[in-house]
Amino acid sequence: MAETYRIGVLGASGYTGADLVRLAIAHPAMEITVLTANSHAGHPMAEVFPHFAFVDLPDLATVEDADWSSVDVAVCGLPHGTAQAITKAVLDSHPQIKFVDMSADFRFRDPAVYAATYGKPHQAPELQGEAVYGLTEHYRDAIRDARLVACPGCYPTAALLALLPITAAGLINATDIVIDAKSGVSGAGRAAKQATLFSEVGEGLSPYAVGTHRHAPEIEQEISKVASRPVTINFTPHLIPMSRGELCTAYLKLAGGATVDDVRATLAAAYRDERFVHVAPEGVLPKTQNVRGSNYCQIGVFADRVPGRVIVIAVIDNLVKGSAGQAVQNFNLMVGLDEATGLMQQPLFP
Repeated sequence: MAETYRIGVLGASGYTGADLVRLAIAHPAMEITVLTANSHAGHPMAEVFPHFAFVDLPDLATVEDADWSSVDVAVCGLPHGTAQAITKAVLDSHPQIKFVDMSADFRFRDPAVYAATYGKPHQAPELQGEAVYGLTEHYRDAIRDARLVACPGCYPTAALLALLPITAAGLINATDIVIDAKSGVSGAGRAAKQATLFSEVGEGLSPYAVGTHRHAPEIEQEISKVASRPVTINFTPHLIPMSRGELCTAYLKLAGGATVDDVRATLAAAYRDERFVHVAPEGVLPKTQNVRGSNYCQIGVFADRVPGRVIVIAVIDNLVKGSAGQAVQNFNLMVGLDEATGLMQQPLFP
């Protein structure tokens, strides 16, 4: 591969930033030139993440001290609320840079929805209007031409891959969607919090943000678009005592005389040519173990014992397909590479 693209990773001391670095190291067209982490500025990456002791990486720097002239594509792993102003500052001074944002700051098309969901006005609404929603399999053409791509949240990635094709086909009642979601603890970030201490998380299963989780409006935005009407969903997330992995179970009401077989066939047809989304054969249960460490999503379809209903289950690795892997997939499209470049590592098992 002749061309190499210089990569800057903002928020490299977080889990998503670190997984982006892990994938970039093995990517044949990525050269990491900038790593930022304000709280760890001046320190080697291996000091923050010892598993990077075997590779040569730039030291961590503050965003202000980073040399953005040495970057072709920036990938942002900062927390929500912090990415928008930094993205605007970097793009104002270096408009040629392409930006892939893994935070929540550019996912909403309507600034009012962002403000209502995250509790403050958007600081760069002109960029929010430019951003392309980065669910690769459904926005591929727009991503290719984008300067700024907003990667979906991990829960929306799994849920939307399972639901968008069958909603668009009219096979389910979009006003009756219940999603029960479970994620590994890395989804809560790396900052020290009592709720994610080992003694608090281990040997138990905990719901959180019941009825209020910020990914629900994001899922609703995309479901509403294909349903051509406003949709409200029922979404409840849970924390599972494992490092990574995510499972979303959607309980759905069939519509228009559709059958469970219709749902499975429609999903299989929608993703027939996709390398990272696989619809399991009838009777095969998706498991987080099947996709751990990979960019794959596995979807299974099952008949509910309640007549007229169907259960659709999707699993991903929340840090890969749910974040850093999807970011690399979008990067590949933005620079004209085969979108699977650097992403064909198979799941880790056991």
